[in-house]
Amino acid sequence: MIPTVLGQRQVVLSDPRAIAHFHARETWTYVHTPLGVVRLEAVLGRGLLWAQGEAHRRQRKALTPAFSNAAIRKLTSVFYDSAYKVKSAWDTVIESSKDADAIIEVQIWMNHVSLDTVGIAGFSHDFGSLDGKRSSVTELFDSTGNNNQQLSAANRVLYLLASAFPIIIKIPSKRTNLTDKLSVTMGEISNELLIRSRREKSVDMSGRDEEKSIIGLLVKSESQNTELYMSEEEVVAQMKVLLFAGYETTSISLTWALIELSRHPDIQTSLREELLAFGPDPTYDQLKANLPYLDAVVHEILRLHPPIGEFTRLAATDDIIPLSEPVRTESGETTDSIYIAKGTSITIPAAAINRSPAIWGPDAKEFKPDRWLTEDGITGKAKEVQGHRHLLTFSDGPRACLGKDFAIVEFKTVLLVLVKSFVFEMRDGLDTKVELVRGLFPRPRVVGEDGIGVPLRVRRYE
Repeated sequence: MIPTVLGQRQVVLSDPRAIAHFHARETWTYVHTPLGVVRLEAVLGRGLLWAQGEAHRRQRKALTPAFSNAAIRKLTSVFYDSAYKVKSAWDTVIESSKDADAIIEVQIWMNHVSLDTVGIAGFSHDFGSLDGKRSSVTELFDSTGNNNQQLSAANRVLYLLASAFPIIIKIPSKRTNLTDKLSVTMGEISNELLIRSRREKSVDMSGRDEEKSIIGLLVKSESQNTELYMSEEEVVAQMKVLLFAGYETTSISLTWALIELSRHPDIQTSLREELLAFGPDPTYDQLKANLPYLDAVVHEILRLHPPIGEFTRLAATDDIIPLSEPVRTESGETTDSIYIAKGTSITIPAAAINRSPAIWGPDAKEFKPDRWLTEDGITGKAKEVQGHRHLLTFSDGPRACLGKDFAIVEFKTVLLVLVKSFVFEMRDGLDTKVELVRGLFPRPRVVGEDGIGVPLRVRRYE
């Protein structure tokens, strides 16, 4: 337990059994903090990320069919189409270069591949950012990503106080103005896409497959006759959540993958050898089962660089959390559980646990995909962590990321096409420093660059 602002106290959980207990009771016993509620509603509305309890269960159940294996299998071609658009564009950039390589700002491209993919896969709408089209959504996402100045001392104090007085985050500032504008713009495009989809449904009443797509399920859920009814406000909020998550998380993971492969040319070579040896572009099922080194690289990135570093919730009622190992209290007694009083703030430091030497071994902070390829690569303590592949990257329990498989297959597909086609190097050498900067989510940036600059030296693999 650690002290926080204005005498409040916060419990930070790092014990795997305690974390499993916490996740199993999310949305009911452990709920969003007042600050979390205000922030989520302000940007994304009352959708799946905001909802709690029965509303969360209903919304999640309504959306689940859109993220089934069968649904994602059909979307694999969309992932490939986006990946090959990037390849074609980069081929053109390299051809026009005087040298055999080119310096490419890869993070901007990864943002655009993620946005276009979620637009087509989720809403049958091509934002066209990979083709150079400018739309209000693309421009706003890009400007939000570039608005990452470090917090001033005064703003840090305000941010801390907001945990006790959430209304503070509504004080006008450059950042709040930008997020407000992002929310409005995402709402406008979501409404446009929703109106178009309703119109198409009324013309074609036989679209059974369409009803299992994301937009199809949302339109269907507006029917008053369905058990999983969602209001128009909730439907628009789901669309905003999917746009936001589709843009932010996968693009961050892809950018980190290109950075780490540039830092570790031997790993990049090993990955390329596996992909070239496999031959033609793998199917959905082959992506999941037949490329072990690609799988290892992807999961090592997800372990080392989770897009969301921690989760904080509030205990809605008293609870007793079990521990996997006894701890000694301040009074000197040992206990195998901790009492949580109603109103206590609970934090799960997902990134710290993913990289903890106590859980993942002495090399926990190193980029080592090989750990996923041997039986003893994942330590006994790490195996106690409940979550996808013993990671907390996608959370767990009722709030486990619904789009996890969508994100992983998209991640694998784009990385596969790019690594087969190009060789990546840090522009300024292997010792180039990379820092985290504040955007909607923390993003990587090469030290000394503006915005979210990650310039890599890229050449064709011949």
